[in-house]
Amino acid sequence: MKNLFNALLRLIVKVALHVYFSKIKVYGKEKIPKGKAVLIVSNHQNALIDPILIATHTNLKPHFLTRASVFKKSLVAKLLDFIRMIPIYRVRDGINNMEKNNETFDKSVNILLEKGSIVIFAEGNHSNQRNLRPLKKGFARIAYQTLEKDPDLDLVILPVGINYSNHRFSGSKVSLVFGIPIRPKDYFPLFEPLISATSKALEPLVSTIPESDYENKLESLIQNRIDLTHPEDVRKFLLSENPKSPSKPYLRPYFSNKVMKVLHFPIYWIWLLIQPKIDDKVFFATFKFVIGLVMIPVWYGFLIFGLPKMGLVEWSFSWAFLGVIYLLANRNGQE
Repeated sequence: MKNLFNALLRLIVKVALHVYFSKIKVYGKEKIPKGKAVLIVSNHQNALIDPILIATHTNLKPHFLTRASVFKKSLVAKLLDFIRMIPIYRVRDGINNMEKNNETFDKSVNILLEKGSIVIFAEGNHSNQRNLRPLKKGFARIAYQTLEKDPDLDLVILPVGINYSNHRFSGSKVSLVFGIPIRPKDYFPLFEPLISATSKALEPLVSTIPESDYENKLESLIQNRIDLTHPEDVRKFLLSENPKSPSKPYLRPYFSNKVMKVLHFPIYWIWLLIQPKIDDKVFFATFKFVIGLVMIPVWYGFLIFGLPKMGLVEWSFSWAFLGVIYLLANRNGQE
């Protein structure tokens, strides 16, 4: 029952992701291992959107290490456990809670021993900035504890970079770039070499904009229509000594976005009510996606079935048709 529910949920979420994003590109899918224990190590730029992209665009059916603060309510904790999420505790969750990570690591090890897969965002936090932050050693600890229990296990670390053209807005693009798997057995039992090798494997998979003068470099990339979801294009542009100025400036969509909001005004109003309560902007896309996942079917159900029952047949289909048209038109792609 649990596996059936997760399979159905993955299908629904995958369809919703392809509605939310204008394009989802997957590079290097042939590098995803089969029949092995897989520890997926990724950069982390977009809260809940990152893990569900990985879950829906691989056949690995992974578990996820998720920050423990979201497990505080028992009902939520049961739901998260049901969809294969495992709490990981940080110092900010309280020193006394750090011991609970032993249980988390034990559970992760057991999953890998059964040739399962686990996603861990090894930077230890999230950020909308496009760069790779230093990796924490948690993933290496899980890998080595697993090998200590079964030295012959075929365990690999699969690096994957996630890159967004626009983190906080729908209608943008995203890419998942899978790298060459790493054998932690080759570095056992040394932590630093494994962490360094994993970081080096991730670097070319992530679109990286240096922190110095970040905003101006980002704007230059956008104005020159560089695909921010393609790490190599970003790298080449930033390394060029005299980047060309665009012949025509990039103009962000305005009219279609406003009309789209009017045609979906109940959904937009819900977002306006929730937005001020979100302290961390990295969660903007997560809340927008969840609101849309729940409310768009409800809204279009009302337009197609509710309005005709009210005697507004002409309004029903014209409103629904225009709504779909402007959803598709709101595909800006860039920041």
